[in-house]
Amino acid sequence: MSDEESRAGRDVEGPAEPEEIDSAGGPDREAADGTAGRRTRKRAILAGLRWTSLRLRLVVVFGAVALTAAVSASGIAYWLNRESVLNRTQSAALKEFKQEMRDKAGQLPLRPTQAELAYTAQQMANSSAGFSVVLIGERAEDKPVVGVSDQDEFTLDDVPLSLRTAVNERQKITSGNTSPYHVFWQRTQRGQTPYLVGGTRIVGGGPTGYVFLSLEQEREDLNALAWSLAIATSLALVGSALLAQAAATTVLKPVQRLGHAARQLGEGKLDTRLRVSGTDELADLSRTFNNAAASLQKKIDDMSAREESSRRFVADMSHELRTPLTALTAVTEVLEDEADTLDPMIAPAVTLVVSETRRLNDLVENLMEVTRFDAGTARLVLDDVDVADQVTACIDARAWLDAVELDAARGMMARLDPRRLDVILANLIGNALKHGGSPVRVSVRSVGGELVVEVRDNGPGIPEAVLPHVFDRFYKASASRPRSEGSGLGLSIAMENAHIHGGDITAANLPEGGAVFVLRLPHEVSEDADDDADGRGNGHAQGGEAQ
Repeated sequence: MSDEESRAGRDVEGPAEPEEIDSAGGPDREAADGTAGRRTRKRAILAGLRWTSLRLRLVVVFGAVALTAAVSASGIAYWLNRESVLNRTQSAALKEFKQEMRDKAGQLPLRPTQAELAYTAQQMANSSAGFSVVLIGERAEDKPVVGVSDQDEFTLDDVPLSLRTAVNERQKITSGNTSPYHVFWQRTQRGQTPYLVGGTRIVGGGPTGYVFLSLEQEREDLNALAWSLAIATSLALVGSALLAQAAATTVLKPVQRLGHAARQLGEGKLDTRLRVSGTDELADLSRTFNNAAASLQKKIDDMSAREESSRRFVADMSHELRTPLTALTAVTEVLEDEADTLDPMIAPAVTLVVSETRRLNDLVENLMEVTRFDAGTARLVLDDVDVADQVTACIDARAWLDAVELDAARGMMARLDPRRLDVILANLIGNALKHGGSPVRVSVRSVGGELVVEVRDNGPGIPEAVLPHVFDRFYKASASRPRSEGSGLGLSIAMENAHIHGGDITAANLPEGGAVFVLRLPHEVSEDADDDADGRGNGHAQGGEAQ
């Protein structure tokens, strides 16, 4: 408003938008603190989640995306609506306040009385905006006089000092600023109620006016909006969880079918295949699985055919060798009986033939034993056995009494196959005597429902590189003994006989020197233990080449 438009040349002037004085409190900071708190809690919840399954991960990711989008959209909507509501309210209030200052306060004399100021303030407060007014004039120089519209509602003490300073500060007149005084405003809070405080003064001299408007209604409207947005965010989160479940089901069903098929393939069902539908990545994965399964089935079928052919060849060869070996054995027994009457030049050759014939006979018997294990035709013949008596009988039958120290309490019963137990003991003790040296100590005890037999020797021990292979077929620790008496099958056959009982054998070196073989068998072997052990075969007492 120009000077010509005002009686007595006094007016209210200001910039296009009223200027805000920064405040340390109010709704702005409360909203910011609340948003920061929610974000902190959200991060803590996400950090505490245990990502235990793909379904949970999908739900969490969907939820996080939906929550982020909903919170962002709600925050932006809240902020835009808040600024719109507050700006509309304060613009309307300040505009009307400026108009009232022109129309009413601008009509006051230069030296108004307190009654004139109070009456004018009351008239200004009766406007439709519903604000309270404080007018400050000068009765004489440096003698201010104050008039208020409602002493209980608004006084000069409610006006922040920073706002008073800004209102009374004379602005520099420039080409872009034609008024020495502007309208300033500030949001503040009294108790729990937010307020808008604005102020300006008349150009050319006259009263200074301050307006005080409650923003309680606007805060209630904004709180209602915040609740609505929170409900919408919650619904969006629930919807995203349901959508994630649906998506997870769609994605995970093919994965679950693939996992089930892989388990079936691992269990030996080589004809397992997946139904392929679609052209997406999961369909490509199913096709790849089917191709891999088909290739694996073909390779295993080929290997099985070759293995069956090899096993049949060994069995047939062993069977065919038994007939001539029987004849050779009979001849060697006769030659052995007549060894003392033979020419001394011929006797060593006869002795060698007898030894090698026996060795060949043992090898054939062991090969037939192995083929029975591989073919799954071995069966247990169980009986109640006194373990100490069984060990004693095994040692006595092979004339090892002087070389073996036995520590076994009589009366320790176990339900086992006595013939197969004899095979195991003969192989372990014979191996210890052959490669470890006497005395060999055999101890028998019951530990935790298991029968434990330890065979310790007095030799140099087993080289660390050999330990993993002592139970392998045809394995011999020393390449310098390729023609030793053992066939390299004894310990392997002992292990197979332990497995058919549901037991095991381990080999290790003792700290004080020597090797120890530990046989563990259950006290009670079930009738179908041989089926669970893949079907093992009949045993034969033959020491292995372990050390």
